[in-house]
Formats: sequence, structure tokens, C-alpha cells
Amino acid sequence: MMMQTPLVLTDMVKRAETYYAHKEIISRTSEKKVHRLTYGQWVKRTRKLAHALTKLGMERGDKIASFAWNQHRHLEAYFAVPCAGAILHMVNIRLSTEHIAYIINHAGDKIILIDEDLVPLIEEVQSELKTIEHYIIMADGELPETTLPNVLSYEALLEEADENFAFPEDLDENAPASMCYTSATTGNPKGVVYTHRSLVLHSMSISMVDTMAISERDTILPIVPMFHVNAWGMPFAAVNVGATQVLIGPQFTPALILDFIEQYNVTKTAGVPTIWLGALQEQEKRARDLSTLQEIFCGGSASPKGLIKKYEEMGVNYIVVYGMTETSPIVSMSRDMSHMNDWSLDEKIETRAMQGLTVPGIESSIVNENGEVPWNGETMGELRLRGPWIAAEYYKDERTAEAFSDGWLYTGDIAVRSKEGFIKITDRTKDLIKSGGEWISSVDLENALMSHEAVFEAAVIAIPHAKWQERPLACVVLKEGANTTKEELTAFLEGQFAKWWLPDDIVFLTEIPKTSVGKFLKAKLRESVNEIYPQLQL
Repeated sequence: MMMQTPLVLTDMVKRAETYYAHKEIISRTSEKKVHRLTYGQWVKRTRKLAHALTKLGMERGDKIASFAWNQHRHLEAYFAVPCAGAILHMVNIRLSTEHIAYIINHAGDKIILIDEDLVPLIEEVQSELKTIEHYIIMADGELPETTLPNVLSYEALLEEADENFAFPEDLDENAPASMCYTSATTGNPKGVVYTHRSLVLHSMSISMVDTMAISERDTILPIVPMFHVNAWGMPFAAVNVGATQVLIGPQFTPALILDFIEQYNVTKTAGVPTIWLGALQEQEKRARDLSTLQEIFCGGSASPKGLIKKYEEMGVNYIVVYGMTETSPIVSMSRDMSHMNDWSLDEKIETRAMQGLTVPGIESSIVNENGEVPWNGETMGELRLRGPWIAAEYYKDERTAEAFSDGWLYTGDIAVRSKEGFIKITDRTKDLIKSGGEWISSVDLENALMSHEAVFEAAVIAIPHAKWQERPLACVVLKEGANTTKEELTAFLEGQFAKWWLPDDIVFLTEIPKTSVGKFLKAKLRESVNEIYPQLQL
């Protein structure tokens, strides 16, 4: 028999306090302000935050929202809230205001922590928020003028709090610790709740040599936002092993990313392909010293092989990763295996461009109507997953049955398996579009367009884009005798969707090709569009 010690986030904080108090967290909070604090200072501030929130009425099981960029105060909330027994709800700032209001209300958030420059977004929805009791603004100086009620200063609260506040000793490893909502492919976003146990195990997983190999020796720069899928778990893992963290803050640019890599000797970084396309273009304009950078982790959408090759030729390992909100998120990675050592670079890149080998601890299966697909790189099926950091349900959502069955998460991604066992995503169910790492629903856009009085039919498809990987293109058939313009239809959509959802272009057609049962034949439609947009092919 073994000791039954719980896997809880409080142990990560204690470890950082004990062994890594001298290590640094570098945090940019504005264009001109960069903070440098040690883990020892960060732990004291984290305990203070837990105490301050508790004094405000935070109780076990309460939901506390964060609405913030990648910076040290957000990292303090990552641990202060769950270590006190409550649940941190990281609100995606890129959602539409309608969805922001929905998820805050659906979660039942009691308090919200807001970055100073994001206050206007919350002001837009404040009249719709039903459960928020306190608005805490995270600012370096004076608080901005605001129409929000019950506003408090983050730093003022910490000044009055106890740096020796003791976290409860009886936390259950299966207790909820944090939650995120999906990006809403169709309908409203769906909530996913992570437990202490799942976050600890995920952190240990991405510290393994054959995964992200995050260690005390590393300086990590997560470009993937902390408000989206736990910043791929990197902040949790970094605290656990004592890695130096560089948090880039608001409104960053490719130039700033490269400057930070050079200035702070970053060894590992992570983000979507759009980020690395922009950084590559910036590096070609003005080269920085990237000699410390060992690895780039990239996910969210497919990485062009040419992009992977460019970084590999620069001496930077470019590792494709795969995951989703429901999976905490890391599921698989495209690291070379030992038998690939003698392969040519081009041969390796063919494999590197795949979504990779399932990481230890996760079981993956690709199935179709005939059962498990063979490992031939050709036979397609739906990818399903199970493991200790895979969700088992959506939070208070009847759509749970659509994705979870027989102990598996059905991802909705269509994939093949290579002979090495690598997963390769080949298509998506429901014709989703992924732009800059975020999902866009073609069905939602189509339904909105077809609600316009001049539109008879509308089909929305993905077109390749040099920067965003994919962008939506709307193909519209007008009603007989009706008339409208691209500008009018775009304006019609603007009030219903986030700006980045809007189609890049609207093409007027006389008819949309259909299958024998009357469904839009989008494969045929894409062939026609490729002739119109050849310059966008990657």
C-alpha cells in the first residue's frame, strides 16, 4: 500500500517557496512597465491575494473570474483562488460581449479581477452581469475612471492582506480548481472544469523529456494566453519546477516577442502558427540573437511545413502540439522518435507537421464505422480521448451527451494515424473554420446571412490565409429581384459576431452546389474558390 497524499496546487506553491524563492518572474503590464519579482515575493503576494479575497467573502466552491493578459497578477490568481478552495474562471477576452456576459452569468462568478486596459469591455456588459459582487481592477498606479460599481484596487487589497495567510490543509484533489469555456463553435460557449488532480498531473506530464520538458533550467515565454486553456499549462508546470517565467502582457507584437526572447534568454515559447509567421517576418527584417531559444511549441491549427523548416534551419526545434479546452489541453506532440535520427530534414518535417504521438497518461483512439482505423496514414476516423486530465462532462450543459460517451471524449476532429502512431488531423466535423487558433462556425454565419431579407442561400467556407491560416469566405445567392452589397451584409453581421468572425470577403453566386440530398457541397465550392483566391494558397 502507498500513502494517499492528495495532488493539490498548494504543494506547488510550497515547493516554489521552499526551493525556488530566488528564481524570477518577469512581467510586462503596460507599454512602459516591466516588473521583476522573485518566486519568494510572488508567493507572498499570492497568499495576500487569497487572504484579501477571503475577507471579501470568497468561500470554497465560489467562482472568481479573471479578465486579464499574461502578467504576474494573473499568475497570482492562478494559484491564490484554487489554493483557498475556490475556482478561478479565466474569461476569454476575445469572445463577443454577448458570450462574455453569458459565461460570467453561467459560471455564477462572484468576483472579477480585471486588467486596467480591459475595463471598458466589462463596462459594456455590466448591466447584464447578475452575480458579480466586486470588481477588482489590476493597475500599476491610480485606478481608471469607471462606471463599474463596487470597484476595488488589487494593489490596495494586497497592502492590507496577510502575506503569511495559510491555505487550507484539507483540499480534496478532485475538487474543482479552475475553469475555461470553449470558443463557441455553435451556440453558447461550453464550460470545462479542471480539478487540482488534473492540473497537477498535466503539469507533471509536460515536464517530461518527451513532451515539453519544462525544467528549472528553462526560461519560458508562453505567448498562448492565460485566459485560454491554462496557457497550455505552462504557468503551472513552471511554478512546480521553478522555471523562470516571462509574461509578455497586453497588446504585444512580433517585434516585442523577439525582443523578449533576446533580452531575457528565453529557452522555450509557445503560441499559434500566426504568431510564428509574424515573428519570422520580423526576424527577417531585423535579426535578433535567438541563440538561447531551443524550442517553439505550436498548436491551435495546422503549421505550414515551410514555416517549420525555416525555424529548424535557424536551429530552433519547432514542435507541433495538439489539444483542446476539454483536454487541459496537451494531448499529443510531434517530437522525433529515436528511429528517425537518420531521416533527412524534409522527412522529419513531414512527421513534425502532424499532431504527433499521444503523451504518456492519455489514451487516444481513431474510430470509424468499422472500428479502430489501421495505422496506414490514410484511413480516416473521429479522434476520441480519455485520461486523467480529460474532461468527463461540460459544466451544467445538456450538450455533454454530444461529446462524451462510454468513457471517451469524442473530439469532432477527423484524423488518420501514421505507421509510427502519430495523429494527423485531416478534417473537422461540422465544417468549422479555425482562424489564428480560434474556432469560427460556418453554420452560425450561414444562418445569420440567410436571415437577411435579400439572401436566398449562403455557404461559408474556409480559405487559406498567409497570416491567420484560415479565414471565412461567404458565398451568397440573392433572392430573385433582390439587391444588396458586401458592405451591407458585413454591417448586418457586425452586430451579431465578434469582429474576427466576420468573413474576409463575400462572393455572389447564381447557385451553390449541393449533394443529392440537398446539402451544400462545400468540397466543390472550395474548388471554385481556389481559382478566385490562388494567391492565398500556402
